[in-house]
Amino acid sequence: MSDNSAKKKPSGLGRGLNALITGSYDRKPETVPSTTLHAVNTIADISLTQIETNPFQPRTHFDQVALEELAESIRIQGIIQPITVRQLSAEAYQLISGERRYQAAKLAGLDTIPAYIRKADDQQMLEMALIENIQRENLNAIEIALSYQRLLSECSLKQEELGERVGKKRTTVTNYLRLLKLPPDIQIGIRDNLISMGHARAIINIDDVDKQLEVYRKIVNEELSVRKVEELVRNISLQNKKPDPQTKLDLHPLENEVKRVESRLSSYFGTRIHVKASPEGKGEIKIPFVSVDELNRILEILNYA
Repeated sequence: MSDNSAKKKPSGLGRGLNALITGSYDRKPETVPSTTLHAVNTIADISLTQIETNPFQPRTHFDQVALEELAESIRIQGIIQPITVRQLSAEAYQLISGERRYQAAKLAGLDTIPAYIRKADDQQMLEMALIENIQRENLNAIEIALSYQRLLSECSLKQEELGERVGKKRTTVTNYLRLLKLPPDIQIGIRDNLISMGHARAIINIDDVDKQLEVYRKIVNEELSVRKVEELVRNISLQNKKPDPQTKLDLHPLENEVKRVESRLSSYFGTRIHVKASPEGKGEIKIPFVSVDELNRILEILNYA
């Protein structure tokens, strides 16, 4: 590895991963010969038999064909990017990131592998494993949402902190987490790429679960575009709000604006917000919640907690 590549700081999401441990880039890594004890922030060739997999690794399946292809590349080119480990003892290490390279190196018949040695406790191990998982390009929206949820619940992060970790706006994180409120059948459809996140974001604005499933089946059977689904959801919403002709009242001009505000707030908070306003401009905003976790999430958005 050249000095230039060692000095270059990663950008984007990668920066969020490496920034979990303060000072990880305070000094450049130094490649050292294999010994029984290595200093933190160094790169060393470590025996594959001394490395155990990450127990916090959220990724449980590795494509065997892709793994064989990577192993063949390693046989020819070697390991281009070191894996990252933490040292448990003089003769034992644990993977932080790079399990595909580790597994492929074993398939390629290597005895040792270059590894960047870092200091990390169990919570940092879990955070880094989850964030590395999120950084994969082929993750579907449900896998991302589940990883976000684990970071919030198991790593005691707030949504704003999570956004900083993964380089995303808090509203983006909220939109992913909202997907986990959808019925299991629809979540499976997202996971299996039967519908996109755009489809799902439209469906979630329907309050009735049966209606959600009806729209989902219509999307799959008729291959509806996201725009068509958004239009369909708007029509369903209008039908639900349509007043009885016999009791129809003249609506105050303020009502249209109130409905727009209600829609924007519902999207921002990830739950159905109720806004009431009188012709005089007085009214109230109701933010419902179904659990303490839901309340805490709303308070975090309000920067209350």
